[in-house]
Amino acid sequence: MAEQTEIALATSVNNVPNVRIVNFYFEPAENILYFSSFKGNDKIKEIKSNPYVAFTTIPHSGNEHVKAKGIVQKSSKTIFDIAEQFIAKIPDYKDTIEYAGKSLILFEVRFDTAIVTKDLDTIKTLQL
Repeated sequence: MAEQTEIALATSVNNVPNVRIVNFYFEPAENILYFSSFKGNDKIKEIKSNPYVAFTTIPHSGNEHVKAKGIVQKSSKTIFDIAEQFIAKIPDYKDTIEYAGKSLILFEVRFDTAIVTKDLDTIKTLQL
């Protein structure tokens, strides 16, 4: 979760699934995955309708990834509150925050179990 920068985030409304790629930051001390979204887009409408989501990190090489199911909610923080962490992980995100930060809503995904795959032989379920 520290090295990967994107997740495939899955939502579902009225039994119709949807998935999209989003940048994220995971705060291990809080076990919270943060992502942002532009105000008024379909993702936000779907989350309001059904806060239960699933995600998987996008591997950069090999098969290493983390997947989990959780509940998403609008964060009490803003993208500006954790901008330093996002930029440390994704340096180009600085431009996004500078130019569009006021239009971004920060969300939190909370989950207590994650499946971690290192390779085809090493797959573990972790309780957080």
